[in-house]
Amino acid sequence: MQDFYSRHAKRWLDLIIALPLLPVLSIPAILISMLSAVMFGRPIIFRQLRPGLYGVPFTLLKFRTMNHARDLEGNFLPDEKRLTRFGRFLRSTSLDELPEMINVIKGDMSLVGPRPLLTQYLDRYTPEQARRHEVKPGITGWAQVNGRNALTWDEKFEFDVWYVDHHCILLDLKIIAMTMWIIIKREGINQPGQATAEEFVPSQKH
Repeated sequence: MQDFYSRHAKRWLDLIIALPLLPVLSIPAILISMLSAVMFGRPIIFRQLRPGLYGVPFTLLKFRTMNHARDLEGNFLPDEKRLTRFGRFLRSTSLDELPEMINVIKGDMSLVGPRPLLTQYLDRYTPEQARRHEVKPGITGWAQVNGRNALTWDEKFEFDVWYVDHHCILLDLKIIAMTMWIIIKREGINQPGQATAEEFVPSQKH
């Protein structure tokens, strides 16, 4: 049953939820686009290659939350210096992730699954951690509703792999419902002492 869900029904669930939401979400998306154009300039969409199913890269879409401030040598300033108040608001409400609904409709992502991380992390995973790519990445996931960015990397990967082994329609619906509550409470947005998630560096035991 789980295999059928992974191969077919999970995609149907994504479309059944995402397609009706698209016209509704287009209203805040248009407003955010206009405000971002004023505050950040263009482009208003952040595009970056991320590993998808089986590690195959796809282009992730998000609203920009940082400006392009640079130092005297032309290098980008640290994230905490470039993350604006408006950008913090978008992240705390997860509104910066609205464009990812396009990724879901295209089939690059699912509504629920391990979050797509950076491509440079691919050769840093243990074989067990790399199993997170056995399902499509998601807008939200089991790690996100169990601590989000307040978790350590090892904890995130443990939740991700657990999801790979246990995902089903009831679990996905549960995660979607829990995600809505977490967004309202704005919990686990950042790691302690970090403006954004810190870089994943494997521990010595790996």
